[in-house]
Parts: sequence; C-alpha cells; structure tokens
Amino acid sequence: MKDIIRYLASLPRRQKQIVLVAMDICVLPLIMWLVYAIRLAKPSVAVMPGLDFWYVYVGVFGILIFTLLGIYSAIVRSFNEDYLLRLSIATFIQIVALYAIKKLNLAFIPMSIPLMYGFVLFSWMWWSRAVIRYATLRTFAKKQNRKRVAIYGAGLAGQQIAAALHRSDDYLPICFIDDKASLQGQSLSGLKIYAPKKALVKLGKFHIEEILLAMPSVGRARKKELIESFEQAQVKIMELPGVTQLVDGKVKVSDIREVDIVDLLGRDPVPPKPELLEKNIKNKVVMVTGAGGSIGSELCRQIVKHQPKLVVLYEMSEFALYSIDRELQDSNIQVIPVLGSVTNQVKLERILHQYAVQTVYHAAAYKHVPLVEANPYEGIYNTSIGTARSVDAAVNQGVEIFILISTDKAVRPTNVMGASKRMAELYCQGLAATKPQTQISIVRFGNVLGSSGSVVPLFKKQIAQGGPVTVTDPEVTRYFMTIPEAAQLVIQAGAMGTGGDVFLLDMGEPVKIVDLAKQMIRLSGFKPIDDKGFGDIKIQFTGLRPGEKLYEELLIDQEDTETTSHERILKSYEKYYELSEISLIFDQMQQGYVHEIDIDSVLLIFENYVDGYKNNNKILSN
Repeated sequence: MKDIIRYLASLPRRQKQIVLVAMDICVLPLIMWLVYAIRLAKPSVAVMPGLDFWYVYVGVFGILIFTLLGIYSAIVRSFNEDYLLRLSIATFIQIVALYAIKKLNLAFIPMSIPLMYGFVLFSWMWWSRAVIRYATLRTFAKKQNRKRVAIYGAGLAGQQIAAALHRSDDYLPICFIDDKASLQGQSLSGLKIYAPKKALVKLGKFHIEEILLAMPSVGRARKKELIESFEQAQVKIMELPGVTQLVDGKVKVSDIREVDIVDLLGRDPVPPKPELLEKNIKNKVVMVTGAGGSIGSELCRQIVKHQPKLVVLYEMSEFALYSIDRELQDSNIQVIPVLGSVTNQVKLERILHQYAVQTVYHAAAYKHVPLVEANPYEGIYNTSIGTARSVDAAVNQGVEIFILISTDKAVRPTNVMGASKRMAELYCQGLAATKPQTQISIVRFGNVLGSSGSVVPLFKKQIAQGGPVTVTDPEVTRYFMTIPEAAQLVIQAGAMGTGGDVFLLDMGEPVKIVDLAKQMIRLSGFKPIDDKGFGDIKIQFTGLRPGEKLYEELLIDQEDTETTSHERILKSYEKYYELSEISLIFDQMQQGYVHEIDIDSVLLIFENYVDGYKNNNKILSN
C-alpha cells in the first residue's frame, strides 16, 4: 500500500489532479444514487427519473464547478479556511442547480434530495482529502522522533502554527496553554487547552521538549513573566516573531525562532520622538566615528532612516568599515567610507571640511576592560586623546553638533578604560565651557546586549559547547539596553543639547550577570548545575578581572540631575575643569605616550582628576 501512495505522490502535479478528477467523476453519481436510496428506503430506485444520462450531468457538472472554484488546484496537504470556503460555495451551487432542475420539471427530485446530496457531497470532498493527507504524511514522515511541543497562546497565531506543525516532520504539537479561563479545558484543532499552572504539571507527563510562545503582539514585560514562570521546567522556550514581522498574516514553521535574550530585560522601548530623531540628521551631512563598531554601526542604520544629505563613515578597522559600508549601500543615501584613526586630527579636519560635516557622533573608543588594562597607553591615546583631537577638529571646522558617546564605566572608574573615557568627557566639558560655535554634548549609558563586548555572545557560545559558562563573580551586576534602543536614545539626547550637557540614558533595572547566565541556560532547554551537582551546564566563577567593578553607576552625583522631555533621558550637572587646565593635562598624557614615560605617572593624573579612580597596580603591560 505504501508503494502505491509513494508512486501517486511522485506523480507530476497535473497527473495528480487527473487522478482526483477521475475519482470524483466516478463517486459523484454514486452519491446521487445513495441519497435517493436513503430517501426512498430501497436500493433499486430510479434516480432523477425524466432525465436521461443523469449520471453524466451530475459528474461533469460537479467536476466543472469544482474546477472553476479551484478545488483541484489546492494542495491536498494544506487544508485551510480558504479551501473550506471554496468547497462550501461549490456545494451550494450544486444544491441550487438541483432545485432549479426540480423547478423546471426536468426530472423528479424530492425536496430533501438536494440538501442530502449537498451534505454527502461536502463530506466526501472533505474526508477523501483528509484520508489522502493523513496517508501521505504517515508514509513520508521521518522515522526519527518529532519534538513534542506545547503552544502557549490559543489565538489565531497559535492555531495557524499548530496546523503548520502537524504538517511538519520536525515538530509534534501536544497541547495548548492559555491564560483565558473561558478556553481552559476545551479542545482546539484536536489539542486540549490547559491553564498555565496545570500545564506545568503536564509538561513532564507529556514529555514536552519545547514551549512555543505564539503571542506575536505581547509586550516584553509580559513575555518576561511567561519565561520566568517556566524556569523550573526543563524545556526549551521558542517564539514566533512580532506582528510587524509576520507581514503576510500566515504563520509558518520557519517563523519559529529562539527567544531573544532582549526579552529578559522585561521592558518595552519607548516610541522615539520623530522631531528629536530628525533634528540633527535630516538634510544634514552626518559623520560617525567608530562607524563599524556595535553602537557606531547601529547609529549609522538609524541615521540613514531619517534622510540625511550625506553620511561619512569614519573607522579604523578595514573589515568593520567594509561591512557597514556594504550594508548601507541599499539605503539610497550617499555614504562615504573613510579609513582612518580619530587620533589623526589633520585628516579629521580635512574630511570635515571636504564634506562640510554638520553633525558628528563620536563612537570611536576601545571598550574591552581587560585589554585596555593590559595596554593602557593605547587605550588612553585612542579614547582620551582621540576624543580631544576629534572635538578640536569639529570646533576648528565649524561643525554644528558634536556628540560624545560615553559609558557608565566612566563613573568612579576602577579601570583604565573607564578613567580614559572620563578624561574624554572632561575635555569635552572644558571645551564646551568656552562657548564655541560647535554645540558639544555627552551621552552616557551602560552595556548593550549583543555587542562585541557583551557577555551574551560569549554565553551563547559556551552553552552551545556544553559549558561551563564563566561569570567573574556571583554579585557582579550590570545595566543593559538593546543596541537599537541605545542608538535611538543617543540621537534624541543629542538633539536636546545646548552645550556641555551630560545626558544619561535610563537603563532600567540592573541585572545580575549570574541570573542572566542562568536564564540563557534555561532558555536553551538546559538546567544550571546546582549546589548538589544536579543539572546540565555548570556556571564557573573566575574572579573579577583587573580593573573590573562589581557594580556600575551612571551618576557621579545623584543630586545634580534633572528630567528632560523624554522619559528615558536624564540630564546631569557634573563638575569639570577649565580648558586651559585640562589641555595641559592632555599634553602631559600625549608626551607620556610619545616618550613612553612610566605608566604610573600618567595614571597618577587620572587619580587627581577622575573621581573614584585608584591605580590598582595590576597593569600587565604597556
């Protein structure tokens, strides 16, 4: 029997349609005889007396209607509402045709016959295709076990993905989970709907391997609650993308993806204000330094959405510059890639003058704490002196807006990277105090999820390798934000500047890195190894790295802050030094780099000018 099914399934599409037509043209007259036999309660009955060759008319007319309504062009293995509607219309037309024949006295047709015929005809067309579909799927189903899935959400998306999973070779839907009390205990598409608490008990009993979140419109806060409610169940959690990504309204198995770690933040981004996004960008020439980095590249993506006249990409890494340049070529905005270092002020001024740049987003900096700690001179030269030369170049060339992108590590830093960033802030503040033509602002925020310096890519790699997942300390805590949200807020904060401003981005609640690691392990379908040794993946504590802090801060002085017109942006008033004084300090740092003076002499400058910084005497090299 399987050989016959495989043979029929291998036929070309046209031949399959011919087989179905042949089958139906034989069955339709039999259905008409059957309803007459049932109606008159005897098998030897005259069918449609008065109409010769009735079986030809019934068969041919039925096939013609089905063909016109596309019944035979539908793929048997994909039943949907459209197929049902077409089949219903075709059946109704044939019922009406039988009543018309009766009215015209072309044949003897009892009043109940058309309805009976329509009912049996519809049943045949539906069940015959269902049997074909079932037999085909069973014949070609993969021998290996399909993943057993519970679908959270019995709405339209959940129903569509359940139907798609039934047809797939990789997944087997077992049940629905839904919060609505009115749905709980009922069945949908052959699957029972359970309340979340009851489902937790059933997961083990049903051997559920994955939970699929089929709620495309749910917010991050609610999604985080759902993910956390299944933390104790050793199942992998997957999801469907948001409604904006399901453009065609039809859910497919290929839409299933892993839950984005972004959802663990548990907060929804605030819609940006268009007037702030466009103020320093629309119809202007914009330059981004460090354009190939995590923040720099996202800034470029956001900038080209708001119709700048020209975008200059300034980047030191050839590959990073190549990557973002290629990506932006489809934006219909003119993009100029420039390979260069921000420490080269002569080149910076030439580029700013050549393209008449009006807005500069300065994102170029080293950001890996241990590497900068091991190479302090390079970190100081690139971050502190590079920023000074960039802002000097902008002022000298009459750039309208200069925005320094800073970090929470600049607040009471314990490492060279943070201290060099704070020195960069101090230079910008000192220069801004001289009231130059260029409006200088600083935007400070914490870690961004998924950046090259983030722990997230590292944790994903370690989990894929089976562990251990390395965390420096059980108490280490960080602020996190998504890269797109950070870039949008940077642009909006810069648009609110008046000169010398220090803006702080609301990073939400701080996150313990060990909790982030545990959640990522659970989302991957594993269990962290506990104190008793039970679990799948070990979390290993390696100790704080040189210069690393347990907690990061966004403010130097909690009191000198105020809100702005944007609920996620604060403004801070922090002490600064006169430009004449800070310039002398920068000259000393530059001399230290050129003549390779003992690094401790340079770090002593940091101790005197950067609040909270102390030389930890753990510098590994120069």
